[in-house]
Amino acid sequence: QAIDDDCNQTGQLLAAMLDWPQATFASRVDLEAGAVQVQREVDGGLETLRLRLPALITADLRLNEPRYATLPNIMKAKKKPLEVLDWAALGVPPPLPRLRVLVVEEPPARGGGERVDDVAALVDKLRQCGRI
Repeated sequence: QAIDDDCNQTGQLLAAMLDWPQATFASRVDLEAGAVQVQREVDGGLETLRLRLPALITADLRLNEPRYATLPNIMKAKKKPLEVLDWAALGVPPPLPRLRVLVVEEPPARGGGERVDDVAALVDKLRQCGRI
């Protein structure tokens, strides 16, 4: 589930950035040689798309029947060792850093509040501070 308020933006934006063909709300996916056939539900029935690979596909709820893990299997999975691979083991160069941290510092401490007698004094104080 995307974090874009379920507005179907993440998959489409990523496909545009990668310049890949896209199929949204896939309810069935069949791989072919160098292509993929995607079936999706539309207002008028079913629509079938054939896309060349690589392609970006977003899923509909009906695409898969989820399997739920049982408690014994969850406990077994906790005991399994986790294999960590580095970039060289995968034959992929490490990505270049896109960000550089220049400075990390705490924000200034917040000053205490001030009481004023009336609204006119508040407005005057805000003008002196440059807030209005």
